[in-house]
Amino acid sequence: MISVLIVEDDFRVADIHREFVEQCDGFGVAGVALTARQAIEMNRELVPDLILLDLYLPDQHGLDIVETLRSDSGADIIVITAARDVPNIRSAMQHGALFYIVKPFRFAAFRERLDAYVGLRATMANSPELSQADIDSAFGPLRTTAADLPKGLSAQTLTAIEQTLREADETLSSEVVAHLTGVSRVTARRYLIYLVESGRAEVHSEYGTPGRPKHLYSPLGSQNRTPS
Repeated sequence: MISVLIVEDDFRVADIHREFVEQCDGFGVAGVALTARQAIEMNRELVPDLILLDLYLPDQHGLDIVETLRSDSGADIIVITAARDVPNIRSAMQHGALFYIVKPFRFAAFRERLDAYVGLRATMANSPELSQADIDSAFGPLRTTAADLPKGLSAQTLTAIEQTLREADETLSSEVVAHLTGVSRVTARRYLIYLVESGRAEVHSEYGTPGRPKHLYSPLGSQNRTPS
């Protein structure tokens, strides 16, 4: 059984999250903390496997206690919050959050996240070393689920395009991404726009050439990449 600590300042929302967790096979709620202080204390006492962490707690910002939570119990962190701004998303990833779920969300999407987490734990536990393909396969489903995507987008294609951006040493245009992934330029652009809107990629406009500016894409937070 994977034990879960829910950290959420609104007890009504916390009850919903509890119900969601209890409907997922193999998971159990170890406790519910309504403040950052309670979260630290309960984390030390319960030593959960996974923490569902809200950011806007009454006594402290959730990301300010992540290092303490992780060092005290070694728990994995999934951020669940209403905050959609890029600084919070970027900071959560930099603090090691496995995923960032924006409220409100459907149970189907939540369950897919936890199912993907089970797969990730199994992969990490059963293999002393992982290839790049293994890593992408383990983390990919945790990043994107079919329940999250707009109509017409597939998780498999999105993973391929996001991986192409990560592996590139330079910013890429939609034309280059289309060529590397084998999809049409229009399709590549749709996925790239989705990655930008969901806070997982950045777009840069290159001026100085006749006509429209050229849009170049890179993973969120990448720096010093040369244009392709």
